[in-house]
Amino acid sequence: MSYTAEQFASANKATVEAWEGLASQAYSGLEKLVELNLAASKSALEDSFGHVQAVLGAKDVQEVLALQTGLIKPLTQKSAAYGQQVYTLAAGTGGEFLKAFEAQATEAKTSFSKAVDDLVKNAPAGTETAVAAFKSAVAAGQSVIETAQKSAKKAMELAEANVTAAVDDVVDVAPKASKKR
Repeated sequence: MSYTAEQFASANKATVEAWEGLASQAYSGLEKLVELNLAASKSALEDSFGHVQAVLGAKDVQEVLALQTGLIKPLTQKSAAYGQQVYTLAAGTGGEFLKAFEAQATEAKTSFSKAVDDLVKNAPAGTETAVAAFKSAVAAGQSVIETAQKSAKKAMELAEANVTAAVDDVVDVAPKASKKR
């Protein structure tokens, strides 16, 4: 099988377009992360100054302690929410990359299978055993790739469930810990 210059150019153009799309998605994810960080910083600053004002306005030590203790739960909740939002942004961007990778892998698999079929059609007589072994190796390789993709998806789903559970646990434990003080 031989490629023409047009086929080569077309394949390269598609690859460049795919990379451009991925770069655009990565930049979009970065923009969202910067926006989130700016909002979180602004909120933290406002909360800090509000808390300082409240502490300065406290009439006695008990009120200061109550203010400090009361700060733990909202701070923990906001921190957990921030972590969850960062994770969601990262997972969303990673999910887009995964979709693009899967599409490219499917396209490559199809192209490779077509090339193998063309190669088999043009194989010299008497090479049937070698051709069968080659096709079997290609099928085994593709099966390994598909299994790895499925395992990666399951690992991502498990990690997401673990992060969600950890955030929920942190939010639940913080108020209880502050009450024990």
